[in-house]
Amino acid sequence: MVHQAASLLLIHPDDRWPDRVRLVMDSLAAAPGPVAQSLRRCCDALAAVPVLDLSARYVVTFDRSRRRTLHLTYYTDGDTRRRGQSLLAWQDLYRSHGWQPPADELPDFLPLALEFAARCPEPGVRALQEHRAGLELLRLALHEHRSPWADVLEAVCHTLPGASPADRAAALRLARTGPPTETVGLLPFTGQAPPGPVDLPLPVPRPPDPPHPAEAAR
Repeated sequence: MVHQAASLLLIHPDDRWPDRVRLVMDSLAAAPGPVAQSLRRCCDALAAVPVLDLSARYVVTFDRSRRRTLHLTYYTDGDTRRRGQSLLAWQDLYRSHGWQPPADELPDFLPLALEFAARCPEPGVRALQEHRAGLELLRLALHEHRSPWADVLEAVCHTLPGASPADRAAALRLARTGPPTETVGLLPFTGQAPPGPVDLPLPVPRPPDPPHPAEAAR
């Protein structure tokens, strides 16, 4: 339930956004514990924001920052040749469990990965855990950005098996240095058309951000 709720809250707000928020709130109404509280806190913060304003905030938060992208392999591979292989691995994971990902979205898109984890918990949680460093980095960056969506990442990270020191160290190293940049080797994925209501293009490569994560979040 948490992974499905998080997936719904991390999709680009559109005219169906109010219905999605109500669905999440209704599903979590009787759920106890800090994970459900984190998701409800995000819903409370975003529910009253007009959809057009929230859409603009979403774009600034996730689409205009390398350090807050929702594409998981960007944290580990950046725009390098090896990212193409990482994307293929996600695609193969979905298909090996009889799950056909949409053709108009990259397979490492976090809401897609969370929906997969909700439908196929064992392989889905394992895949999220493999990207724990990136999830932790995104969580830290959203907190630095003072974003309500930070509560969604808090909830997701709480569902994963322990926060090992190695994961945290990897997240901190990425926060200091940023992902590698090399704008080659992503075919065939970069030729895909952007999705309709979701509208989440690949992050636009730019010069490296300042080394401190708090400065980068600004």
